[in-house]
Amino acid sequence: MDRTTTITTGAERRETPPRRGGRPTREAAARLQEKILETATGLFLKHGFGATSIEAVAAGAGISKRTFYHRFTGKAALFEAVIHRLIGQWLPVVEEEIAAGGTPVAVLERTARQTLAIALSPKALALHRLLVAEAQRFPQLAAIVAEEGSARGIARFADLLEKAAPGVGAANRRRAAEQFLALVLSLPQRRALGLGRAMSAAELDRWASDAVAIFLDGWRARR
Repeated sequence: MDRTTTITTGAERRETPPRRGGRPTREAAARLQEKILETATGLFLKHGFGATSIEAVAAGAGISKRTFYHRFTGKAALFEAVIHRLIGQWLPVVEEEIAAGGTPVAVLERTARQTLAIALSPKALALHRLLVAEAQRFPQLAAIVAEEGSARGIARFADLLEKAAPGVGAANRRRAAEQFLALVLSLPQRRALGLGRAMSAAELDRWASDAVAIFLDGWRARR
């Protein structure tokens, strides 16, 4: 009788949970995917895109490279999945503030504060540093972030601005949303990155309210 001996690596043994046979369950596959993305997120944000290798991700997640390539075509695809996951964690929090209702101005103020809280979080600041550091070598990274998250966020703010500032015409709505987010984020984010004194919680709260008022006054003045 022929016998076939299968040799597995330590990584492959670690990645395979005990089971009676057959393919992994959906739950097991989802847990493994989450483990890979969590590992990749930490490595990307700590070391950057260029310095993070597929081998390091596989080792950190306890999988083989074969398993990695079964799920991702390469490092760019992995980064895209990481960004999709981060946006999936951040954007619903902002959308909850929108769904909570209230006057358009009140909703804008709440969402501006929540957007600041997310943008100034350690992960978001680390992602910003990564994009700035890697922009010349890997220009596709910014495009991935824009496609995965910015477009959706800007669309939601554009809808809000339509209600809060009727003078913002349809043709200008996206540009207005981009300008609004720049007004809300630029200085607080720059200071949080070390370019000046970081703003206190009270200052950030006031900044969000002022940004909404200044933006809306500016657009109303153009009518």
